[in-house]
Amino acid sequence: MKFLSALLLSLLALTSLASAADYPAPQEGNFVVKDFQFKSGERLPEVKLHYYTLGAAQKDANGKVRNAVLILHGTGGSGRNFLTPNFAGVLFAPGELLDAAKYFIILPDNVGHGQSSKPSDGLRMRFPHYEYDDMIELQYRLLTQGLGVNHLRLVLGTSMGGMHTWLWGEQHPDFMDALMPLASQPVEIAGRNRMMRRMIMDDIRTDPDWNNGEYKAQPHGLTAALHVLLIMGSSSLQMQKAAPTRERADAFLAEQVSTRMKATDANDMLYYFDASRNYNPEPQLEKISAPLTAINSADDAINPPELKIIDRDIERVKNGKFVLLPISDETRGHGTHSLPAIWGNHLAELLERSK
Repeated sequence: MKFLSALLLSLLALTSLASAADYPAPQEGNFVVKDFQFKSGERLPEVKLHYYTLGAAQKDANGKVRNAVLILHGTGGSGRNFLTPNFAGVLFAPGELLDAAKYFIILPDNVGHGQSSKPSDGLRMRFPHYEYDDMIELQYRLLTQGLGVNHLRLVLGTSMGGMHTWLWGEQHPDFMDALMPLASQPVEIAGRNRMMRRMIMDDIRTDPDWNNGEYKAQPHGLTAALHVLLIMGSSSLQMQKAAPTRERADAFLAEQVSTRMKATDANDMLYYFDASRNYNPEPQLEKISAPLTAINSADDAINPPELKIIDRDIERVKNGKFVLLPISDETRGHGTHSLPAIWGNHLAELLERSK
């Protein structure tokens, strides 16, 4: 346990140093959408959207923004997740693919996440039951009304953000030059993926301590939900390397759950997993016109390659391409989506063919 704590502190120190050295400091802001009606019919008088930006927008002679890049985080994450040496240090640094001196990079916290409006702010279960279409609409308003962005060079998303990327391509097909969904499938959430989400939600909702969201302390069911996430989102190869003995495995589990419990709210988790309930871009894939490269990794238990769903569906995307990364010492299961050192060459190819 002491070893893991020391290792985490060392990594945090390295992260801080690398962040300052490898890419420009991000700017933070909030954009408020007034009187927003969700697809459920529920309303909020104000929805706050927090965001980070790097760089500055550049317009052509016709006033169209040509260098904006929208990067969308996964379930339970925030835009801040991308401000790390492994992501920003690889993509946003001088001379890199998304050099922040050339691109205007936008990293929003989605509704229900990060520092944007969410159930844990006080409304708890009275918070509107948002879904992915609501999240896309709020992203669109942030860009167009909040940041003055009328065109995107690229939409890139990881996990839930990858699912949002498919929807962006369908709902706003002329708004972007290129699309890169990572660690996702363009299909209704069903099979084991839906069961995983239902397990997580049931772990919370069936716990008496949850008290219909009016708990005084985080309910015990949140720990069970985190257990499911830890297994499904991990790589068996990397976990074996990190915890090769019984003692190390037990210590690793305890450390992970303790860390995640401090950063997670049960109502927020319930909402952001429920938000995927109506996701299904499959019927409208032909609407996507921008060049698209979808990337999954073979050790991703949430999007296992044996389903062959994306292999089939990509044929319906006019300018679509699918890349399956093989298992290697570098891949990290579902988390491979946040390691551009592994898939950056495919991003380079996408940027080139979408000029």
